[in-house]
Amino acid sequence: MTLTPRTNWSGSVTFAADRVLSPRSVDQVRELVLTSRSAHVVGAGHSFNRIADTFGTLISLDSLPTVFDLRADTVRVGGGMRLAELASRLHARGLALPALPSLPHITVAGACATATHGSGATIGSLAGLVRSLDVVTADGSVLRLDTSHEDLTGAVVSFGALGVVVAMELAVCPTFDVTQRVFQDMPWDAVTANLDAVLTCAYSVSVFTTWQGTAEVWTKGRTDAPAADLSWTGARTATTARHPVPGQPAHHCTTQLGEPGPWHERLPHFRADFTPSVGAELQSEYFVAREHAAEALRALAGLRDDLAPVLLTSEIRTIDADEHWLSPTYRRPSVAVHFTWRPDAAAVGAAVLRIEEALAPWAPRPHWGKLFAASPEVLRGRYARWDDFRALLEKHDPTRRFRNDLLDGWFG
Repeated sequence: MTLTPRTNWSGSVTFAADRVLSPRSVDQVRELVLTSRSAHVVGAGHSFNRIADTFGTLISLDSLPTVFDLRADTVRVGGGMRLAELASRLHARGLALPALPSLPHITVAGACATATHGSGATIGSLAGLVRSLDVVTADGSVLRLDTSHEDLTGAVVSFGALGVVVAMELAVCPTFDVTQRVFQDMPWDAVTANLDAVLTCAYSVSVFTTWQGTAEVWTKGRTDAPAADLSWTGARTATTARHPVPGQPAHHCTTQLGEPGPWHERLPHFRADFTPSVGAELQSEYFVAREHAAEALRALAGLRDDLAPVLLTSEIRTIDADEHWLSPTYRRPSVAVHFTWRPDAAAVGAAVLRIEEALAPWAPRPHWGKLFAASPEVLRGRYARWDDFRALLEKHDPTRRFRNDLLDGWFG
């Protein structure tokens, strides 16, 4: 085992754990859980709040033996595997995941535990692909939850609060190729007036904006489907590679300009072999029901002057509904609005309050691993299975071994 000090990816959170350990076997994970007064798993450290923190033992799964076991239409992988490695292994065998998030650097288990997602009107979050979990629970045993188990839909999006996910099984599909094209200078009124048409013009679509009157639309189209054309909106096709954050160099980004390539080298915005995005940043994200998205976007555009001093960029994406109790897309096809902020915690805190006030008529659900201000009472009102999840915590972790201050604040 190794002792390693750790911060989150952007350096905005320093973990409070007494020790950070990397067990080399599932048996060592079980031993750590049993001998720690409290414990929690950290993935790639991409969360921007303290959801993965603990005052006891912070457990990294990076040193566990590799698990990669193909089944008929699923793959079983270790909880610590990064999405980039999983994608490369799948593609080499003619397989794929239907979607990937912007960053391939994060762990599979961490991404699923917070319902992390890509974009696509018929594509759900990564949590929606989960078919089973192997979890080291508070008593040191390994609990297997699969689609026949009544607790699976409550356990997938659980922030590590039920135990240590040492392996999981995901649905896969045949591999496919993608071309990525960017359309610049789309008038904002064209975005909101034609939102469904814009967001469904390709297999995966992201709309980037700084809310100052125009948008940039990144389309990721399968090569077996017609190419997107958004010239009718007044946008123009980019002739040089772009970065989502204005002014940043594009060499960290995946290949654009319509050059075909495998799914895992086009669906993320950022290349796996580079540090992604800006680095020194903070992030927030909110999900609203898709039918209310245009109204919600117009409300956010009204905050443009308040957001401008602290905002780097916003990204608008679609995600299909799923059945996971605490997924932000639980039984609600959604449009998500992501905010990448300058690293100014006080200014971001003020901006978040304004955003949540503006979106309140549409009951926004925040991304669990990012910055938001909504109270437990507000959150409880937006999740029909909130109390069921609280009961699940008591069932699987009665000693509260995997709790932390953030989880206690939400669930008591």
